[in-house]
Amino acid sequence: MKIERELMRGAAPLAVLSLLQNGEMYGYELVKALAQRTDGVLDLGQSTLYPMLYNLEAKGLIKSRVDQADTGRPRKYYRLTGKGEKRLARDKSQWATLSEALGKLGIASSGAAASLPAAGGGA
Repeated sequence: MKIERELMRGAAPLAVLSLLQNGEMYGYELVKALAQRTDGVLDLGQSTLYPMLYNLEAKGLIKSRVDQADTGRPRKYYRLTGKGEKRLARDKSQWATLSEALGKLGIASSGAAASLPAAGGGA
């Protein structure tokens, strides 16, 4: 299922920060991990991921370093900063609160929507 851009705008940075919490990764490695671990839902592609990484770095949430790959080419690795760890904890908490609230509206955690009561009907 293709997720609309507005929903992805909040979820994708949280997903990237979450992956980097486990250790540093380079860009293409992040692209592959996001797609694989989310069954393709967060299949961002490099043209979406790299601007997001630059933005996260500009905000001080991640830091990069360049190292040589086995091929001899330079490769940029990203890692979470202390500020990024705090932001990740805050965002996870907010996401959990939002998910719980949506669950109370009958929206299942699996992403399927349950039938909602009709407007005007009531107790």
